Amino acid sequence: MTTSAATSTRAELVRRIVRDARQVLEGTMADVTQQQADYIPPGIANPLGATYAHVVCSEDLIVQGMFRQVAPLGASSWAGRTGLSEPMPTPGPEWVNYQPWTRRVKIDLAQLRAYAQAVADDTDNWLAGLSDADLDKAMDLSGVGLGQHTLGSAIGLLLANHLGTETGEIAVLKGIQGARGYPM
Repeated sequence: MTTSAATSTRAELVRRIVRDARQVLEGTMADVTQQQADYIPPGIANPLGATYAHVVCSEDLIVQGMFRQVAPLGASSWAGRTGLSEPMPTPGPEWVNYQPWTRRVKIDLAQLRAYAQAVADDTDNWLAGLSDADLDKAMDLSGVGLGQHTLGSAIGLLLANHLGTETGEIAVLKGIQGARGYPM
């Protein structure tokens, strides 16, 4: 994890939290093989590759589409190069197709990692430009069942928390395949 002197602004703290959460995700993913990514676990658990794709695509959709109000990288500069055989369904009426998508989507792990790095870099650059006043802007997340937030709390919930929960799922999916989950 990143260590540094005391953070001087809330915006810098938020940026560091997201960076550190991503660092744990990427550390957990570092030794994952294509075979491990493709493994279909028993029951209804999502495959590791689809879980990684979900967290990367979600970050792209949330930062670009929801927060910045621009086209996600996966639909613009990275269209056709995300490493996914088909796009992830988006929240809304298509979301009922999410579980079948996780079992159907094929991933190219190397290409997905490159897309993930582009998403991470874009997010970090965006976060670097935020001020504490930006974090206080109101955000209505009631459309996704989460009520009223500020941009700062939305980043914490939809980015940092999501990176953490999905990293946990990936660690478990590695563990059931006999691999070490977390890198620590």
